[in-house]
Amino acid sequence: MDLRFTPEELAFRDEVRHFMRASLPAPIRKKMVEGRHLEKDDIVRWQRILNAKGWAVTHWPAERGGQDWTPVQQYIFQDELQQAPAPAPLPFGVSMVGPVIIAFGSEAQKRRFLPRIANLDDWWCQGFSEPGAGSDLASLKTAAKRDGEHYIVNGQKIWTTMAQHADWIFCLVRTNTQGKKQEGITFLLIDMRSKGITVRPIVTIDGGAEVNEVFFDDVKVPVENRVGAENKGWDYAKFLLGNERTGIARVGYSKERIRRIRELASLTRDGGRPLIEDERFREKLASLEIELKALEMTQLRVVAAERTRDPKKPDPYSSMLKIKGAEIQQAVSELMLEIVGPYALPYAPDTEGANEPPVGPDWAAPIAPTYFNWRKISIYGGSNEIQKNIIAKAILGL
Repeated sequence: MDLRFTPEELAFRDEVRHFMRASLPAPIRKKMVEGRHLEKDDIVRWQRILNAKGWAVTHWPAERGGQDWTPVQQYIFQDELQQAPAPAPLPFGVSMVGPVIIAFGSEAQKRRFLPRIANLDDWWCQGFSEPGAGSDLASLKTAAKRDGEHYIVNGQKIWTTMAQHADWIFCLVRTNTQGKKQEGITFLLIDMRSKGITVRPIVTIDGGAEVNEVFFDDVKVPVENRVGAENKGWDYAKFLLGNERTGIARVGYSKERIRRIRELASLTRDGGRPLIEDERFREKLASLEIELKALEMTQLRVVAAERTRDPKKPDPYSSMLKIKGAEIQQAVSELMLEIVGPYALPYAPDTEGANEPPVGPDWAAPIAPTYFNWRKISIYGGSNEIQKNIIAKAILGL
């Protein structure tokens, strides 16, 4: 297998890189480089710039607004986007529910939702996890009972990222309690403005409030908002999670963070030499770069195999990317924490109401919150332990 890029692919990389440099607003890029919090308006603004170029939903079919790019071009685009660094198009719409609607939704759903997802006219969130159903997602209990042309939904979702901004939520709900638990789940699209929905924020260890609890009390959902067949939602969820796990590898972003590590580690520390001159630190950094290169080669092999894979079936190799990508991103955050040194513990959360002044250099402020926040990467999208089970069963045949 030849993993080298062709001259045409290298020219395409140059085109994408030039666009990112010319079109990404400087304030957004600065926040990304410094690891600071992005506002909703930042994400909307950038996605609409991409959509105007035709690049917000490049992996969708061309007739739905996507690009007829090869898997290698898709990979190059994502790599350059992450290395810019630029925000990804909102994944809950573009990479999760959008592909599910394209693959399994009705024509009416495609016409109604897809253009608004591409332009971020609708902000979507994901209603999968519940207090008793996280990694064991099939144990979910949020119930939807059919009542004429509506479902009546009751239950609770948790760890719902950015639900405070959302216009819509895609939900897994239980419509049948008989038989295997995976066989009684349905995929619904629910308007967040519906009567009976309550969003309650969860303040996380880093001081942020990006995740929420969402409660459903007799929420009426039109049957026309069901994706695919009743009780077949588990199949659609597996398809969605396969897409999510591949993106979690975030090779390009880890490359950019390593460049940032080298930049910050080269700064003269108070009363001492730059950390980059420490042999042990350089060993850690070199080891991390080797791990990242191995992950990149694995991802390229997965990309090369996409030409022959059924796009409606989940790819078990995405679990490998998810595990290693999560481990590398967490290792990156640990090295950043080592650079910030004694300024790691006292930090001012990037939220309203913080009453502690910044300690140390300005660039140090976001590092500790990022370290704490990134503990979640090995959990969301299916915990790393669950991914190992998938690999054992689907790849190793154990």
